[in-house]
Amino acid sequence: MKAQSPIKIACIGDSVTAGYLLAHPETESYPTQLQVLMGNQYEVKNFGHSGATLLKKGSTPYFKTEKCAEAIAYRPDIAIIHLGLNDTDPRNWPNYKEDFDADYAWLIDTLKTQNPKVKIFICRMTPIFNEHPRFKSGTRDWFWQIQQHIQEIAKANNVGLIDLHEKLYHRPDLFPDALHPTKEGATILAQTVYGNITQDFGGLRLSPAFSDNMVLQRNQPIVIYGTANGGEKIAITFNNQKEISTANEYGKWKVIFPAMKSGGTHEIIISSKEKNIILRNILIGDVWFCSGQSNMAFPLQKSENGKDEVKKAIQNTNLRLFNFEAIAETDEKAWDSITLQKTNQLAFFSGKWKISDSISAKDFSAIAYYFGQNIMREENVPIGLIQVAVGGSPIESWIDRYTLEHDDKVVDELTNWRKSDFFMPWVRSRADENLKNTTNAKQRHPYGPCYNYEAGVTHFTDFPIKGIIWYQGESNAHNIELYEHLMPVLVGSWRKAWGTSLPFYYVQLSGTDRPTWPSFRDAQTKIQKNIAHSGMAISMDYGDATNVHPIQKKQVGDRLALLALKYTYGKNITANGPSAQKATQKGDAIIVSFSNAKQLSTANKKDLIGFELVNEKGIRIECKATIMKNEVSINIPNGEKIKTVLYAWKPYTTANLVNEANLPCSTFQLDLDRER
Repeated sequence: MKAQSPIKIACIGDSVTAGYLLAHPETESYPTQLQVLMGNQYEVKNFGHSGATLLKKGSTPYFKTEKCAEAIAYRPDIAIIHLGLNDTDPRNWPNYKEDFDADYAWLIDTLKTQNPKVKIFICRMTPIFNEHPRFKSGTRDWFWQIQQHIQEIAKANNVGLIDLHEKLYHRPDLFPDALHPTKEGATILAQTVYGNITQDFGGLRLSPAFSDNMVLQRNQPIVIYGTANGGEKIAITFNNQKEISTANEYGKWKVIFPAMKSGGTHEIIISSKEKNIILRNILIGDVWFCSGQSNMAFPLQKSENGKDEVKKAIQNTNLRLFNFEAIAETDEKAWDSITLQKTNQLAFFSGKWKISDSISAKDFSAIAYYFGQNIMREENVPIGLIQVAVGGSPIESWIDRYTLEHDDKVVDELTNWRKSDFFMPWVRSRADENLKNTTNAKQRHPYGPCYNYEAGVTHFTDFPIKGIIWYQGESNAHNIELYEHLMPVLVGSWRKAWGTSLPFYYVQLSGTDRPTWPSFRDAQTKIQKNIAHSGMAISMDYGDATNVHPIQKKQVGDRLALLALKYTYGKNITANGPSAQKATQKGDAIIVSFSNAKQLSTANKKDLIGFELVNEKGIRIECKATIMKNEVSINIPNGEKIKTVLYAWKPYTTANLVNEANLPCSTFQLDLDRER
């Protein structure tokens, strides 16, 4: 019997296909690694040509190369085409972009002419990262234009589309020159192509957001999703309903069940031909995403009265906790090689849903725990809390890459961030300590731009939630103007990812002995005006002069809950402290008027403290102030010309102005509005 000829696979492309920069491209390039994966029934050949453009009028047209002629003559059964990266060159795309679709169609048609049965896949391009010298001058924009064209070309020419971008876009550590992947990067390319050809994506799996004991968001369509082998039928049974989903050509599947009210305990059965997954003890309620740095991560057992609270946290079946825990602390230690590798692979977090009890609650965020207890009690619904927080992390680490790349104010933060003045020196030095043992110049770290978004947040953005609570800023307090820009960017990034304008409640920095903190607290107050559906909980009255981690977390969690109960749940309650509106000179006194206050008072029922005046020379004068219903009167010292009123304008402050709900007034500065 005549042996069957192997199925021929042609890998057509540029330097990424050719294996440029690899130590041994003959064994390490993605086509060579693909051969190993495909086995002896296939013959994989590499027709990559470094510098090649898809455009026929480009700087190095692929159609004129020997590799192109060889690929066509090979008459492949399967063709993988990955071209376009060099077309982003200013010599190419601006001049000849109108030819791109037609030139791609020519290559596709030529391969079909040689073998009408050929199966053709064209590829979304591998990333070009921001360190590329032409990134901002044009490549950044042209790259995404070409990506869009490639998707349309696949549809117009009825060929397959392989996404070589998705799994590598979060791996800049694998691109030493911002363009060409390492051997590990080539492995990911080979695995991606293998999956698309064979439709083998490793069988049925659920997203990490799903496990026993979870809470699903009430009153929103219930989305259940995961991966499976392409074409595999997945049966999902939930709430006496059964839905069938078929995994698409990328191995992704999703089903949507109708929205439900809270109530009852549920089970979900997810079945494929080979596997059966049962998720038990599921509740329908409200899910809140709880994120930030160490004051959000601060565990219940270390908070004030926390040990007693942990003892009381006997199994509460209506409160569910998902602590997406880090594999390593960002403390003053050098990480080992396994931690470094897992960090690069974005395997930095792991966890699952747990019923709240004395074991699961003790290491959970104290602020989130108290917040959840409040909402559960007031709304009488199950509450699910997802904690993704990293001590010391700057805000940039929580924003997605595409957003940062396209923000001209901060795109340069992506380049060599550990040497960048955009980042607080402490942040950089701590990362340097953790990464002391790395040999990779682009080693990732949870303080780096995008990292916590890519390794943490992204796992939950398809999971419907009620809203977000956030406590972060300590690691950005060195650059207030930058934070004023980045905070709305973060909120916009997350709302875009979740596809809805989620409520976003955040905590103002507390009081501690750090000089920029008064200005930072003032900026955080003003930021609210630039973010719709947001609110700020004040924490400065529970600060600690010598410790950036005050232990009074219940009070802060309670204040976050007040904001949510008022603005998300519609309760008729007071959730905000007094807000200074206007400072007016009347004779020898300055009158400061406030909103959110019917009757001002002091938190400790003692004399009002915390007010200062600034004269025209910039000299600060501490002064006595008195309360008159919802106004404060300050006597002007003899002979002084005052231009500004300050309140709580010290890093650590004992200022004590509150309203009738005993909620504090925030740090503020207010220029004088002189009456004429």
